[in-house]
Formats: sequence, C-alpha cells, structure tokens
Amino acid sequence: MCTGETINGLPVSEDQIEEWAAEAEAGYDGGALKKRGRGRPGRGAGPTQVVALRLTSEELAAIDVRAAHEGKTRSEVIREALATFAA
Repeated sequence: MCTGETINGLPVSEDQIEEWAAEAEAGYDGGALKKRGRGRPGRGAGPTQVVALRLTSEELAAIDVRAAHEGKTRSEVIREALATFAA
C-alpha cells in the first residue's frame, strides 16, 4: 500500500518505510557512513585555490559556446586552456 509520499517522484510503500525503520533500529556503522565535508568536493589530492579572472562578455561567450559544444563546464574549458598554454 502506498503512503502518498514520494522520493524522487517514486511512491514510497509502507513496507519500504518499515524496512527503513528496522534498518535504523538495528543501528548503523558510523565509519561506513559517508562523511561529508564543507563546500564543493576537491579536484585532486591537494588543496585548490580560487582565482578571480576578468573577462569581456565576448571572451566569456566564446568560452560558454566551446563548453556547451564539448559538454564541459566553463571551468573545465578554462583549466584545459591554461594547461595547454603552460605545457
């Protein structure tokens, strides 16, 4: 039987709720739970740094067109350009 509640658009049954409750009552291994840090996830093993950069609207538009064409983010396109330049 459905409770009328949904998760990500899928209905949640009373049986599922009972399973979750039993799992919670049995306890969780705290070490096995995913630990969440603050902020965005890191890009590598070491710390990263935010760098401000001023671009014209034309430069930004060109980056956005390239990013959309390649299915990448604006930041990915800029990092790749910098890596190519520095190589």
